[in-house]
This record gives sequence, C-alpha cells and structure tokens, in this order.
Amino acid sequence: MVKEQAVVLLSSGLDSTINIYQASKEFNVKLALTFDYGQRARVKEIEMAKKTSEYLAIPHKVVSLPWFSEFTETSLVNSEKHIPTEEVRIDDLEASQQSAKSVWVPNRNGIFLNIAAAYAEGIGAKYVIPGFNLEEATTFSDNSQDFIDQLNRSFCYSTSNHVEVKCFTTALNKTEIFRWGQRLNVKFDYIWPCYFSGEQLCGQCESCQRYLRAQREA
Repeated sequence: MVKEQAVVLLSSGLDSTINIYQASKEFNVKLALTFDYGQRARVKEIEMAKKTSEYLAIPHKVVSLPWFSEFTETSLVNSEKHIPTEEVRIDDLEASQQSAKSVWVPNRNGIFLNIAAAYAEGIGAKYVIPGFNLEEATTFSDNSQDFIDQLNRSFCYSTSNHVEVKCFTTALNKTEIFRWGQRLNVKFDYIWPCYFSGEQLCGQCESCQRYLRAQREA
C-alpha cells in the first residue's frame, strides 16, 4: 500500500516531535519545516529539529521569516520584553491567559500552516502535520481542533489538491503526549521546549514547566 505524502512542522518541542515520529509511521514524510521568525529559542530549535530530522531520515528545511519583528512586540521575539518565568502558574487559567498574552504572536500558526500547505501542494503532498495539544488550546486558540477544521475548509479553496491539516495530539494533554513519545522510543534529548536558547532548559518558562511536569507524571 502506497503511503500518502506529508509535510511536518517541526519546532523541536514535545508536540511537534511526537507528531513527526507518528507521521513517519503513517505517511511518507517528504519534508520537515522549521520556522525562524526571530524567536529567542531559534538556535536550539533549529539545532534539535535538524537532529530529529536526520535521525528519522527526513529532509529538513529552515524557513526564514524575518518580517515577523515588524508587526509583533511579543516577548518571544523582542529581547527587551519580559518572558514570564517563575511567576507563571500553569494550573491557574487566569494566570496562564496572562502569560499567553506576553508570548502571543499574531497569526503565527495560521501563517506557518499556510506556508506549509504551499510546500505540500508544490511537492504533491496531501497532508500537513503540526504539533498541537489540548492543554495549551485553552489559552492558545490556534492550537485547537476547531482551528484545524477551519483551516481545512480554507485549503479546499486555496490549494488545488485540497491539502489537509492533521494533528495526532490535539485531544491529548502534555503528559499523555510524553507517554506516547515513550512508546515511540522518541529521542527526548532532541526535544527543546524552552522559550530561550541556552545550554540547558531554563526550567521556569511556561513551556518548560509544562514539559517538565509531563516528564514527571509520565
């Protein structure tokens, strides 16, 4: 049976890493895309994404989007802005929503997925695979299944082969995703969930806190 072709969005975080592993089992993954939009963690994200792609023998491409800095003041891009760290309370919805505002990038996932859909159509791939999760969809609406459904409707008009977004983890929390990664024998050393680029995870930003909790609970 011939496998459908796919393009994967790989940030090197937990969600996208588990999705590329699962996609490599179900699809013929033609390309992994990592976006450089000036984010603070870009050096480590790109480094780890390359390692994962090489390990899975999947071609990898870095897409540079330097113009993001022209329209966003997010702390992920603007080094003069504060990224919430130790004050983040990931089990407090209101606090998480406030933290989300500081790292929100306007239409980031929409832009990423539209670019990926263009690549997919161009190389004849049917599917685009991002890494989303149920836990963060409560504060980031562009992590939700509703968001995916709406994009798929639009791609029926904007792609001639009706590219479809499929994510394996939208209904799972971080702990469930981590456990799935264990079953897939994922190389966790190649995962970089941190908002910063450093020798080690900061352990304090919201993304690190969610990842480390999942690791403990798994």
